[in-house]
Amino acid sequence: MITKISAYKTYLLFSGAMSLLFWLVFTVTMVYHIEVIHLNPLQLILVGTTMETACFLFEIPTSIVADIYSRKLSVIIGLVLIGLGFTLEGSIPKFAAVLASQILWGIGHTFISGAIDAWIAGENKTRDLGQIYLEGAQASQIGSVIGIILSTIIGNFSIRLPIILSGCLFVVFALFLAVYMPEYNFRTSAPEELNTFGKMMHTFKSSLSFIKSKPIIIMLLAVTLFYGLSSEGYDRLTTVHFLKDTVLPKLGNLQAVTWFGIFNIAGMILSATTMQLIIKKLEKNNKIQRYAMLVTTNIFTVLCMLLFALTRNFGLMLAAYLSINIFRNINEPIYNAWLNSHLEDNARATVLSVNGQLNSLGQILGGPIIGIIATKVSISIGIACTSLLLTPVIGIYILSILKGRKETKNNGKSSRGGDDIYENN
Repeated sequence: MITKISAYKTYLLFSGAMSLLFWLVFTVTMVYHIEVIHLNPLQLILVGTTMETACFLFEIPTSIVADIYSRKLSVIIGLVLIGLGFTLEGSIPKFAAVLASQILWGIGHTFISGAIDAWIAGENKTRDLGQIYLEGAQASQIGSVIGIILSTIIGNFSIRLPIILSGCLFVVFALFLAVYMPEYNFRTSAPEELNTFGKMMHTFKSSLSFIKSKPIIIMLLAVTLFYGLSSEGYDRLTTVHFLKDTVLPKLGNLQAVTWFGIFNIAGMILSATTMQLIIKKLEKNNKIQRYAMLVTTNIFTVLCMLLFALTRNFGLMLAAYLSINIFRNINEPIYNAWLNSHLEDNARATVLSVNGQLNSLGQILGGPIIGIIATKVSISIGIACTSLLLTPVIGIYILSILKGRKETKNNGKSSRGGDDIYENN
């Protein structure tokens, strides 16, 4: 009989492996799109918009599958689809092939989105979920550094090869998880007597009712929407901003992709170091202090985005870019823990997928607008606009914290018990 790996170790392995495989692609993909396929700023963003549209359309149906049948199965299907998408993208250097690959990647992502977080929450009842997410983020940083190094080395020989290799390894990883990933605590979210469609509708309606009953969840979902509005333009235009709006120092005969490998490795090391300091700090802080950290983090993110957009100095641009990476990496695990603390297990994957769908909707709406601005005006102004789209997040976080404090007082809880509002509201 095959011995399963513990859920905790599997989650850390998943976090590290996913980042390694994604960064095999991400390190070279934008250079591949710009220098090999010759995409303009609007086309670069349309690539992302295509993927996010697929995410938006399939997020809810695939998450309901995860809540009804199996979160493990959902993750495995997602990995295979992502692998096929990347293999297609690297094999055929055409705009149409890239768009088709984004559809496969997007659908694959929806099978994983929500399912993996719901899976670890269900399989680890005794561990602090926030701590698991932070440790997963650290594993992700380690995997990212390895992936960037491998991609940079391979990319200097063939810029397409890391993309194809990653696609193949995604499929291999899916087969590995099919054998060794445990799933002992899964319970279907719908009554057994319902047919498949009935189960899906029951789970979807239950999840929507749950969201409506929790104002704090609505606020946190709004945060995701604004992150989506701002992220597509920034993520798709950073590489072309470095290539077109500043001068990259020469590195002998090495390709431009080497610089982006260096950028990303430096970013990952700084983020991992910062994450370790944050973990130690959060162990001493209560939850309100944790969430207040999100306000500060996002203020600095907006300011650094503006600096990155408007400067032409290579040193300042790089410093701003690395700072943005650090702040975004701090934001994600704390936000995920906050959102998950309010969710019930039987609808967790579906609610998390609603969260993912809002992110996709934001990118679908915001991306093309930023792409048009970047193409018609300038890349710099396009990125500056993305920073403005992120600004409302700061206000939403403040309102969420104030609402939590107010409801704590209304419920007659002591100030020492104030953290409970974030667990039970």
